[in-house]
Amino acid sequence: MLRKVLIALSLLAIPSLAEAADITGTAKVRDGDSVVIGNTRIRLGGIDAPSSDQLCLNTKSERWTCGVAAREELAKYTEGKNWVCHTRAIDRRGRTVARCEVGGEDIQKWLVRNGWALAYTRISHDYDADEAAAREAKAGMWQGAFIAPWDWRVRNKKTAILGATKPPEGAHAVLLASASGPVAPSPDCTIKGNVNSAGECIYHQPTSRWYTQIKMKISKGTRWFCSVEEAEAAGCRETKR
Repeated sequence: MLRKVLIALSLLAIPSLAEAADITGTAKVRDGDSVVIGNTRIRLGGIDAPSSDQLCLNTKSERWTCGVAAREELAKYTEGKNWVCHTRAIDRRGRTVARCEVGGEDIQKWLVRNGWALAYTRISHDYDADEAAAREAKAGMWQGAFIAPWDWRVRNKKTAILGATKPPEGAHAVLLASASGPVAPSPDCTIKGNVNSAGECIYHQPTSRWYTQIKMKISKGTRWFCSVEEAEAAGCRETKR
């Protein structure tokens, strides 16, 4: 009997995720909806942002690296500011799912209202009104045409296109492609990143000795970067040769 009581008391002493300590500090932005604070990888809950290699169309129906833009806008807006993240769960990739405040502001709300993420209604309806406001204002991704981030990850020729711009002929061909394909996503994004045999991410600028030999194939884990800062923020180092 005593043993059962002790076990019950020990279980009560283990904090639930809802009661877990907040995670605070400055954040390194990895994507439009994921950051790192200290050694903790955090997925911003209730929203879904475009992946870094996702392409959209801008107001002129031109190919646009909206995934890169979402990440850069989040990094710029929160640079040097303190984050407070309230843990909600742990996802299948081991990341902490949290609702985060930056300077007292709900950062998920800011991302959705500015069109850099969508309300992830499969999980939460907390940001539905903010998405409606972004759509009305043609903010961020809503200015042009795009595929919802969750659809883009499993995209096919029948995937729906969202946005304010009437998709031009051939829009699917652009939107279904990846910024990490064989062609650089824009003239300003020509730094190549690849993974070496040791599993390290290495970036190569156009002046690199091996630049032309790096074949950009998504299946091999290659990707394009728009700046050295972006490559290093993704955990890559410059080639030594």
